[in-house]
Amino acid sequence: MPDSPTQSLRAENYLAPETLGQLAPFELRAKMIVEGVMSGMHRSPYQGMAVEFAQHRQYSAGDDIKHLDWKVWGRSDKLYIKQYQQETNLDIVLLIDGSASMKFGTLPIKSNWGQTTASREKQMWTKFDAATASAVAMAYLCLQQQDRVGVVVFADGIRSMVNRSSAQGQWRRIVTALSTEPVEEKTDLAHVTDQVLGKITNRALFVILSDFFDSIDSIRQSLARFRHRRHDVILLQLLDRQEMRFDFSQPAPFEGMEGEGRLRIDPRALRQAYLETIQKHIDQVAKTALSFGFDYERLDTHESVGPALSHLLARRNAYIKRTKIG
Repeated sequence: MPDSPTQSLRAENYLAPETLGQLAPFELRAKMIVEGVMSGMHRSPYQGMAVEFAQHRQYSAGDDIKHLDWKVWGRSDKLYIKQYQQETNLDIVLLIDGSASMKFGTLPIKSNWGQTTASREKQMWTKFDAATASAVAMAYLCLQQQDRVGVVVFADGIRSMVNRSSAQGQWRRIVTALSTEPVEEKTDLAHVTDQVLGKITNRALFVILSDFFDSIDSIRQSLARFRHRRHDVILLQLLDRQEMRFDFSQPAPFEGMEGEGRLRIDPRALRQAYLETIQKHIDQVAKTALSFGFDYERLDTHESVGPALSHLLARRNAYIKRTKIG
């Protein structure tokens, strides 16, 4: 009987050495003043000695229990964490689109790649595989910074979660979750945002990895809610090269991956209109992100993830240094 994906999983097959080398010179830093539970590298909203008590924060799964205030628990039967001045670690939440459109891919599966449910099904390097490779690289970087990292896989709602933690073994938990998560259903980013913000109350950096094949209104509503709660957001839009170039030459049936149906078309007759439409949508996603002060990067899934992530981090760190944030 063959091993299950979880039994045979080798976490190291999800982070290419060249990607690790490309990201090594960078840090993922916060644009906003952060609230944390350990001593870290990010700017604190508090002043004074690191051992001086500042405030309480409600306990979240993954927090170190040594910071629990047992006296408060005894009085109220609720768990609260003690926060101290200049405690400045960042919470990073990776929101990964696991909707059906993320199963699309036209590049053969990469050698030595650990695979996901999407690539096991099609034996192609899908957008979800590129999102997974990007997410595990960013998670590794952040955990090396001793920041807490969590993962949410979503479609029309939250599909699965890995609670935020900086504990040993967290990176493997993230890899395992992403490699085995089904990729299906439609996308509803605005609804997902409501669900996520109902679970995460402290300020955090959210990284959304998606093709963003959702309405611009839904994307705008989502980002407005993040901004209202004073979170920081990075949008990483992952698109297959064929989605950007539409280099199909023969009439063929085209099927919507999120229930839109099947239609036989001549792609040559539609190519120009398609290219104009997809470019307009890409531009609108980028413009919407920037209008809220959030970072945006587009990734061609036929290319390695390292250069795109390095470019994003270099630009972000230059901005933070220029504005003396962090």
